[in-house]
Amino acid sequence: MVSIRAEIWCAAFVRRHNDMGNICVVSRRGDAIAGQVWIEVDHINAKSSLFIQAPDFMQTGDEVDWPFQCIFDRVENKLVQDRIEREANFDPDFWLLTLESPAGDHGLNVISRDV
Repeated sequence: MVSIRAEIWCAAFVRRHNDMGNICVVSRRGDAIAGQVWIEVDHINAKSSLFIQAPDFMQTGDEVDWPFQCIFDRVENKLVQDRIEREANFDPDFWLLTLESPAGDHGLNVISRDV
């Protein structure tokens, strides 16, 4: 897999979704080069989903786009916010992108935890 800077990947993700008419913002800036990327999908009904970059051992090496894994799927917003806050206290260098999508259309390459 070709390595790309986190800030470039995040900028492209935000722009792609905003160009499609979605609202997507950088909620937290992390390390520009190698910060882990988290994506919060707000379903606009007090429910959210949370996706984080998959660890290296879960990647096959032939992915075209960064693989992500789903940590929470359509749960109460508070649960997602608590998890994000815990991560911020542990690793302040992660990126957080927030996407508003009632239908959950995120366009991420999601892989199973069972890889």
